[in-house]
Amino acid sequence: MIDFYNEIDFELENREKIIDWIKRVVGSEGFDVGELVYIFCDDVYLLEINQKYLNHDTYTDIITFDYSEGKVIGGDIFISVDRVRENSKVFGVSFYNELLRVLVHGALHLMGYKDKLDDDAAIMRSKEDEKIKMFHVEQ
Repeated sequence: MIDFYNEIDFELENREKIIDWIKRVVGSEGFDVGELVYIFCDDVYLLEINQKYLNHDTYTDIITFDYSEGKVIGGDIFISVDRVRENSKVFGVSFYNELLRVLVHGALHLMGYKDKLDDDAAIMRSKEDEKIKMFHVEQ
C-alpha cells in the first residue's frame, strides 16, 4: 500500500500514475511494497524532525524512516516541498521532475541504496535517473 499525506497545502498530481510507477520501481529491484507512506511538508516541519530524531540542524529535502522487512519495503518518507521547489531552481529542472527524483530517492533508500559516500551517491543518482525514465514509460 502506498499512501500520501499532506502537512501543508499541497496537491500531488497524477497520484495513481505515481503509485503505479513506484510499484514498478520497487519490483524492478526485486522488492515488494509493504506499507509506504509519503508525507509532504514544509522546511520548518522537516527541520524539526531532523533536529528531534537525527540531531541534525539543517534543512533537507527528504527524511526516510525505514520499516522494511526483508524484501518487503515499508517506511515513512517525509518530503519538504519547499526544498524540492528550491532544488528544482538550483538544478534547472521542473518542480515535477525534482519531485519524482525525491520520491524515488526515498524508495531507493528503503531498498538499501546509500548516498553519504561519493561512490554511493553516484550510484544513487544513476538509479534515480534510471527509475525516472520508467515513469515516462506507459504500462
